[in-house]
Amino acid sequence: MIDTAARWMMLGEWRAHPARVAVAALAIAIGVALGLAVHIVNQSALGSFAKALASVNGAADLQVHSTSPTGFDEALYPRLARLPGVAAASPVVELVAGNNGTKLTLIGLDILRAVKVTPALVASAGIGSPIAGGQNPFATDALALSPAALADSGRKVGDHITVTAVGRSVDFTIASVLAGDNEAIAVADIAAVQWRLGQIGRLQRVDLKLAEDADAAAVGGAITAMLPADAQLVTPRSEANRTESLSRAYRVNLEMLAMMALLTGGFLVYSAQSLSVARRRPQFALLRVLGLKRGRLLRQMVLEGGIVGIIGAVMGLAMGIGLASLAVDRLGGDLGGGYFRGSHPELMLSPGAALVFMGLGIAVAMGGSLMPALEAARAQPAVALKTMGDSSDPTHHPLAWPGLALLGLGAIAALAPPVLELPLFGYAAMALMLAGGVLAMPWLARTLLAPLQSVAAGPALGLALKRLWGAPGQAAVALCGIVASTSLMVAMAVMVTSFRGSVDDWLVQILPSDLYLHIEGAEAGGLDTNMQARLAATPGVSSIRFVRSLPLRLSPERPPIALTAQPLDRRNPDSHLPLLRPSLAAPPGEIPVWVSEPMVWLYGKHAGERMTLPLGDRARPVFIAGVWRDYARQFGAITMASADFTALTGDATRSEAAIDVVPGTPLPALTSALRQRLPAGIARQAQFAEPRQMRVMALALFDRSFAVTYALEAIAIGIGLAGVAATFSAQTLARRREFGMLRHIGVSRRQVTAMLAAEGALLGAIGGIAGIALGVVMSQVLIHVVNPQSFHWTMDTRLPWALFAALLAALVVAAAGTAVLAGRRALSADAVRAVREDW
Repeated sequence: MIDTAARWMMLGEWRAHPARVAVAALAIAIGVALGLAVHIVNQSALGSFAKALASVNGAADLQVHSTSPTGFDEALYPRLARLPGVAAASPVVELVAGNNGTKLTLIGLDILRAVKVTPALVASAGIGSPIAGGQNPFATDALALSPAALADSGRKVGDHITVTAVGRSVDFTIASVLAGDNEAIAVADIAAVQWRLGQIGRLQRVDLKLAEDADAAAVGGAITAMLPADAQLVTPRSEANRTESLSRAYRVNLEMLAMMALLTGGFLVYSAQSLSVARRRPQFALLRVLGLKRGRLLRQMVLEGGIVGIIGAVMGLAMGIGLASLAVDRLGGDLGGGYFRGSHPELMLSPGAALVFMGLGIAVAMGGSLMPALEAARAQPAVALKTMGDSSDPTHHPLAWPGLALLGLGAIAALAPPVLELPLFGYAAMALMLAGGVLAMPWLARTLLAPLQSVAAGPALGLALKRLWGAPGQAAVALCGIVASTSLMVAMAVMVTSFRGSVDDWLVQILPSDLYLHIEGAEAGGLDTNMQARLAATPGVSSIRFVRSLPLRLSPERPPIALTAQPLDRRNPDSHLPLLRPSLAAPPGEIPVWVSEPMVWLYGKHAGERMTLPLGDRARPVFIAGVWRDYARQFGAITMASADFTALTGDATRSEAAIDVVPGTPLPALTSALRQRLPAGIARQAQFAEPRQMRVMALALFDRSFAVTYALEAIAIGIGLAGVAATFSAQTLARRREFGMLRHIGVSRRQVTAMLAAEGALLGAIGGIAGIALGVVMSQVLIHVVNPQSFHWTMDTRLPWALFAALLAALVVAAAGTAVLAGRRALSADAVRAVREDW
């Protein structure tokens, strides 16, 4: 009977205040939805990317890849084919190419070899089927295109197509269409590709099929032992790890932000349950007097939170699927991060992931109900029968040490190193700081209000000050939602503002020239010395700095780094590089290089140390002379002098140029003149841009990358304001007898309304100040811990003071307005009936 009465009380409370329950459930739903949506999109994008990669690589048991697009000596191929345990080997030329400004991957295959190792790749090329007009598909100009590449080209089977790669343009005939491939891929005979594109004697990879009884580990060890410096063994596992690491930090950060939103929802559940406990304290006391055990009451309250969590989690699952679909349509499979640009994968919903996020939502809701439940269970029935509102003694000073202890633990956690290259302790630090800040709210509210107690004020403000100072527990309940959402928003805003400002300054520093040239698809080779001389002699060009940029694979399990060669003054490299510290002088006879910040984090390379670069068939020793800031390449970059690069590799081609213009020369006319001096095929792949345009494009990409972050900020503050509304609504309804007593002793309705407005404004101000202060502290964890451990770069802190002022003003106005609106219902009751109300 008592259990039935408790359940009826729960249902009665929810019927009386459905908005408060709905807001708490919605907050849980939003957190679950965001986390699930990010997970679905990311897993779908990774699956789509892995599938596309498999279509390029085939299904070989093992692969030997070149460390750079320039390839390795093809003499390695027969040595690999003759190894014990290798059943078949297929040589492959793989080049980044272009057609009319679009990129594609050009693959050269020995069909007779590839059919034994990667038959799916050969079969998809449609080799052996004659095309329109009787063209031989084995001809030197025959080319098979994927559907995506065919669509980009605007051609059809049988048409001619011009492909540009390694600084050369060659004509092919479209012989067939690849089957079932969404990537832009072209397949041709390996001999034709080597001959026509200047790759004779070079291979980019060798695909290997092992014998059925072969020991893969032993064969792999034998292969590794015979490889030159410019080749490395790649296994399906290492390739999967490399693919997964491309966007892992970005994915994990978004999912952690979503979990922060879920945590904010947990604070709203705590707020709703705390106020529900305060309102029903006499009811619970009556149940206790009638025989309800303390443990049963505790379980009842936690069960209420669990039901709210279940409702919110189920809503969140449906919302998450819808958000995932919308995110793919608007932002693509990379959620704006640029890792899988242009991908729109099919959504893959994992039931296991859905259950995990649902469980998290329920657990957070139950956790938010635990403290109010403990408070309800500890209450003395005799006292609670006649008490509503804050049950604490106004003369009792709230403790500061629990909140400060959590803040201290957060600071300690922030000092911990990354785990699996992820800032897990950094996120734990933010959660501890958030919990500590909320837990310290009663002490902080009383501390900030104490000096105002002696200030002469009118009746409304005086009553508001006394009320908040004497009931810090209820003030803390109202403040927790404000502080949680505001601090998260401020932390993200400070980080984004600091990041964007640092990127903008960096772009100004690295783009000092008037015009920039980039040759698309020139990773394996671009402008030769003759072309460079022709461009330098163009009228209107004051000076021109040619740069060679190519990806270099230092590890089979990591994405490649960027190796750039540019004209550098060894004695003054900071004239072209944003060095973090003064450059060191290289010892005599050693070649200096300068590494970017991610090289320090990912590979442990520091200034003053030595490392080897896999350039050519030997490992080239170099001296690290300095570390420079680079926001363009998350996985590392190395810069060296052009002369040193050419001496080590014999490669004098260049793929980019920085052009200084004679004053008064019109840039459009100069751009046209430069383009005319390039061969037709390369001219179509040439991209010219001014520094201003490049900055606009870079910052637009930055904003796109943080579009989801901006949305999470807006959601966080929206949840916080919704929590304030629900809190004030419940508090004012629970204080009807207080308002009735005030009316009896002569306080007017207008004065009570003014008191509520003052209470709301004070709470908004205190919550805003505390939230901004806590957010700035948490932003330092993001700036100095999470970002370096996730993305491997640092930035300078910049505080958005205008945003702080606007946010504080908005919180004060919103809290005051919400308190007044919520108080109208309570003030509408007859004062006599309110005072005579028994419980």
